[in-house]
Formats: sequence, structure tokens, C-alpha cells
Amino acid sequence: MSDDTKQTLKVVAKRKAKDSVFLDLFRNKSYLLKLYKTLHPEDTTATEDSLTDVTIENVLTDNLYNDLGFVVGNKLMILIEAQSTWTMNILVRVLLYLAQSYHEYFQRTSQNYYKSKKVKIPKPELYVIFTGNKGRKPDRISLSKEFFEGADIDVEVKAKVIYESDTDDIINQYIIFCKVFNEQTKEHGMIQKAVTETIRICKNRNILREYLLEREKEVVTIMMSLFDEEQIMKSFIRSERHEAVQESARETAKKLIKKGKMSLDEIADCVPSLSLDELRELETEVMQLA
Repeated sequence: MSDDTKQTLKVVAKRKAKDSVFLDLFRNKSYLLKLYKTLHPEDTTATEDSLTDVTIENVLTDNLYNDLGFVVGNKLMILIEAQSTWTMNILVRVLLYLAQSYHEYFQRTSQNYYKSKKVKIPKPELYVIFTGNKGRKPDRISLSKEFFEGADIDVEVKAKVIYESDTDDIINQYIIFCKVFNEQTKEHGMIQKAVTETIRICKNRNILREYLLEREKEVVTIMMSLFDEEQIMKSFIRSERHEAVQESARETAKKLIKKGKMSLDEIADCVPSLSLDELRELETEVMQLA
């Protein structure tokens, strides 16, 4: 791996530590409470103070995971956002996120699960928010069904999938916001106008209006950073592909040099991606190994 490629990976990992709109929105306790009451309208006693944010910080990953966790009463609520590309691998994310959330919960509450005393553990509620179109996708998904043909396995994970609906709740507003954003990037490309148009349209349609009025500058910054991250990743992929092609060309050139039937000029015609200077270096390397 080249130094440029290594540097690209470092930059990607650093940038991915930033919040997404999903996390920025629901780290505000007032919006988090609205989210909880959307899922549990029967709970009339919940307040902002009764919600504890336990979202895991993904500071070392090279992907932007929009995963949200919070505790209220005896419930551990975990919401995993799935972008417009659907995959059942989301269940693996849910499983790993749940395990890590419990690990951190026991540390935070000073409980030792190696001792004989039974630990207290909050009841998990697992949700996937899908911002694409529902189509024929299921309302509930399970690890055993999707990965083990419905077998009775020792570890099971089930999650409810939330799609766009005709409601006006905070979750549905967020899904519509994402869809508007996707439409605008298709129309304008990955430029700031797509972001500003998304915000304008959503404010006019009363979609996350209060949040966008309060945090418009921050939302623009967050969403523009996503463009930067996408360009960085594309650059990394191009770099990896170029390096793979060059390595293949070098191996081909070495084989031709070893056969000794062609001049370096003739080999250069066969592998045009390599210069004569590079071929001379390869020739020296081959001769030393002979």
C-alpha cells in the first residue's frame, strides 16, 4: 500500500468521527423525547431528564454509522439507520451494537458479570430506520430467519423496521428529509446547492422545520462534510485500483524480462503503464534474483 493510500485511510477515519444529521438531531433531548414518544405514546411520564444517551462513539471506524442508543427506565432503545441500499447485514450491526452497548452499560453502572450476583440489565428494543423505499421489504427482521433458515439458534436478534409513512412524527420527518436530500443530489450533484435546497424545501414543507431553523449552519457543515468523505473514499478506491493495475503490469513485465526474448522497448509496448526507467529497475531486480 502506498504512502498516499495510507494517508487517505487516516483522513477518512478521522473525518468519519464527525456526527451525522441523524445523531446531531437526536442528541438534542427535546427531539430524542419526541422520538421515544413516537415509539411509546403510552408512556406519558417520560421526560427529557429520564432519557440517558448511550450512543457508542465510532471514533475508529472508516464508515459513518448512524447508530443511536438511549436508556429510559428499564428499556435500552437502539436505532440503526439503514441508507437507501438495503441489506440484511444490518442485523449483524444490530447484534454487535447491542453487545457493545451492554458492555458499556455494565461498566457505567459498576456491575461485574463475572461475580455470582445477577446483574440488572435493561430490556432491549431494536429498530432499523430505513430511508429508502419500502417495496416488499419486511416490517420485522430476525437473525435466525435471514441467516440460519429459521433454525432455533442460541443467539437471536429481532428488529422492527421503520419506513416512511403518512404520519407527522419526528422519525417520519427525518426519513422524508433524507429522501428530499437524495432527490436534490440527483438533480444538482454533490454540491452545496443540493444541501441548501434540501433545507429550503423541508422548511417550506414543515419537515424538521424547528431543527433546521435552529441548526441550519451546522446542518450545512455536516452535510458538506459527507461530500468531502465521499470524494475521499472515491479517491482511495481509484488509488487502490491504480495500484492493483500497476502491480499486475510489473508482474507481466518481470515474466517477459525473465524469458529474455524481447527488448525493453518491446516490453514497454506490451505494458504501456510502465515507463522505460521502471522497466530498467525491474530488469535489474530480475537479474539480481536470477
